[in-house]
Amino acid sequence: MHSNGSGGARPAENCTATSRTIALVGPFGSGKTTLFEALLARTGTISKMGDVNKGTSVGDASPEARNHNMSIEANFGSAVFMGDKYTFIDCPGSVEFQYEQQPILAIADLAIVVCEPDEKKIPALQLILRSLEQLKIPHVLFLNKIDKYTTSVRDSLAHMQVASEIPLMIRQIPIWKNGIAIGAIDLALERALIYREHAESEVIPLDDENRERELDARFSMLETLADHDDALMEQLLDDIDPPQDRVFDDLKSDLQNGDICPVFIGSAAHGNGVHRLLKALRHESPGLAETQNRLFLTGGVSATCQTLKTIYTVHGGKLTIARVMQGKMSEGSVLISDDGSEAGRISGVFDILGQKTVRCDSVNEGDIVAFGKLDLAGTGQTLAQGVAPLLTIPCSSPPEPVFSVSLQAKERNDDVKLGGVLTKICEEDPSLSVENVQETGETILHGQGEMHLRVAQERISGKYGIKLVTSNRLIPYRETIRSGCTEQGRHKKQSGGHGQFGDVLLEIRPLERSAGFEFTNTVTGGVVPRQYFSAVEAGVRDILKSGPLGFPVVDISVCLKEGSYHSVDSSEQAFRIAGQVGMRNGLSKCSPVLLEPILRVTIFVPCEITPKVNAIVSQRRGHLLGFDTRPGWIGWDQIIALMPEAEVSDLIIELRSISSGVGSYITRFDHLEELNGRLANDVLEQHRIAAE
Repeated sequence: MHSNGSGGARPAENCTATSRTIALVGPFGSGKTTLFEALLARTGTISKMGDVNKGTSVGDASPEARNHNMSIEANFGSAVFMGDKYTFIDCPGSVEFQYEQQPILAIADLAIVVCEPDEKKIPALQLILRSLEQLKIPHVLFLNKIDKYTTSVRDSLAHMQVASEIPLMIRQIPIWKNGIAIGAIDLALERALIYREHAESEVIPLDDENRERELDARFSMLETLADHDDALMEQLLDDIDPPQDRVFDDLKSDLQNGDICPVFIGSAAHGNGVHRLLKALRHESPGLAETQNRLFLTGGVSATCQTLKTIYTVHGGKLTIARVMQGKMSEGSVLISDDGSEAGRISGVFDILGQKTVRCDSVNEGDIVAFGKLDLAGTGQTLAQGVAPLLTIPCSSPPEPVFSVSLQAKERNDDVKLGGVLTKICEEDPSLSVENVQETGETILHGQGEMHLRVAQERISGKYGIKLVTSNRLIPYRETIRSGCTEQGRHKKQSGGHGQFGDVLLEIRPLERSAGFEFTNTVTGGVVPRQYFSAVEAGVRDILKSGPLGFPVVDISVCLKEGSYHSVDSSEQAFRIAGQVGMRNGLSKCSPVLLEPILRVTIFVPCEITPKVNAIVSQRRGHLLGFDTRPGWIGWDQIIALMPEAEVSDLIIELRSISSGVGSYITRFDHLEELNGRLANDVLEQHRIAAE
């Protein structure tokens, strides 16, 4: 994101109401960014609608989005339509980037769910609708690409209804000519509209054929509204046509209460249906006041905002995109987080349009802007002006990571810089996380999928100029022993002056799995002075860090049986070395064996995919524990299995491939299990090569 270079304040806008925030969500490839572009063009925010495929759109303008031709982050754009101000937010559709929308949905007044009649995308649609329903976000459906439909809207919605817990209610039906949708009939207005390319539709009279279709579809719509309006139900039973005002009142109240999901149709690429959608937003969508009530943000508090996204610009530092939920804010305001700590002083206020920003003087209630230099503010936080906020707006935690990669800077001079950059990209995208593994020295980047991490790596290389070397993360194998032995450890050295002497006899034996490590002693008669016991244990533990097979040793018992010492030459260091010698020599005689970590994996997929998942689990050396319906999810199963961690590392790729991109899982460490034969030999050989 960058400044447009003007440095000037935004012009005054002819707005008569508080700005509404409208989130555009939907499955990947449904046309959200194209609709975002069409809305900005129709409202005059941009002079001409860009093209996503040609790389001329306002949204998806980052190099990474252009490179992959997909939305990878939220894009913001404010517009004015008939005197009302809106901020439209185009949210990514891929499940790998969907956490980006969670802080946004928390404060959105309404969501437009952009979709198409593709049965393969119904599971993805269900994920999105479920999120909206849980957050109680009013939402409408925009059936996009109407110009490419070959089935009826009613049939399409019948298939889609399984994805929604509330009725998908048809607001418009298409006007067909030679099998092509050339317009729509608005069932609330009882008006026929013929599409015009990138322009407002033309109103035409209803002919007899379309009048009959309209009456049937309108009655169905009114029946749905009557489920929440007894008076309307009585009118329908008495064959009384309700007044248009009453219909619109019911449409507005039922939408705001989350009782219905109205369905509009159109083609974003051609600008069809966009003007009618804007009119519906103006008359029927809730605004900030309703959102404040939903979030229990009532009067009597200082100016409050909710952070939606963090961005680090190349030259301008940190920007925090936020919506002002109450009051007004301006440059110089000090913002306080909910724990009472200072988030920073606003050093600049900026309007946002895609990747561009322009400075503005102040921000009003309901507006979404970028604040400069809130260095301690994080995404999803509630901040208040001057004092800690009395109420916080909940934002869901990032999902558990499902894919990881080990990375390091190609040039050693970039090592320190890489650490700072990783901190920044995880601030920008909280669904990324970094782990520094002390045991192996690895830096692990965790995320939501292969593409998610690929984009992060491209950003590190492209934006920050750090060339990376990546590899699969190392599996935390362990080793143990199958048998025991008794081994002497002796260290004697004479080099002038005081020498070094330590002598121990160690009994080494295996313990049951997950028992860990124990150290005991049965020394009698003072053959080893008590003050040296801890030194012997330290020496033993030194060797446990890397056993004969090259991995940490677990589930083992060591007993110090006896030994000898020298009154002058013995020391803690000497006995520590003696413990190391005895342990190193003894372990190799105790039949060492490799252990691999086994995870308990809970997989979530649409039920028709379950047989394929069961096959995949078996192919990956997994053990199925069972499956059941996913609680609270219609048409979904959860499969529980025990699987080697080595087999889970890339499981998400195959799982997403067979489930139209919606499969997911969570894991928990369960136990360690012996690994033998060819697989163990392969692991040991790879470990040997890596150590060279």
